[in-house]
Amino acid sequence: MDDTPSRFPASLPALRAAAREAGFTMSCEERTGSLLTVLAAALPGGRILELGTGVGEGTAWLLSGMDGASRLVTVELDEALQKVAREQLGSDARVTFVAGDGGAWLENYDGQPFDLVFADTWPGKFTHLERALDLVAAGGTYLIDDLAPQPGWPEDHRSSVEHLLTRLEEREDFRSVRMAWASGLLMAVRSARP
Repeated sequence: MDDTPSRFPASLPALRAAAREAGFTMSCEERTGSLLTVLAAALPGGRILELGTGVGEGTAWLLSGMDGASRLVTVELDEALQKVAREQLGSDARVTFVAGDGGAWLENYDGQPFDLVFADTWPGKFTHLERALDLVAAGGTYLIDDLAPQPGWPEDHRSSVEHLLTRLEEREDFRSVRMAWASGLLMAVRSARP
């Protein structure tokens, strides 16, 4: 079976060209992107949080699955990278771009929980994990990628990934599944709260 996506967001070629021009190599892998589209499509009127906009490839995949009533908040530390996403996707009223430190944003956010949290950067994954998980609604999904070895990983990164996976799988309030697919994923769903 070929797992290459057959449908792509219209903005993807421009976003990929901008990523190449910026030397940005950490954009959302297209199989992960297709999963994001499906997860977003399963959430009519859903509230979605993306930590790590980059140039907006993951954002584009999420938007391509969202219905008109869904809303996406995407947070990025690097304003120059996020500017690309804003230029390509900023006319879509369903998305709110936040330029700033994801950890600080997580600490200060006091709104409603999210139906889907995609943590594609350190805050919400390797730092501020508990806070990110607190923001997942009952029945909501937490998704992380880039868990398989990547070029340029620091020597101790593998142990950080293993520690993260152990912490997630020990949680009684989430059911999780590891996926040795794309860049290495973990998806966790929050159990219904009493």
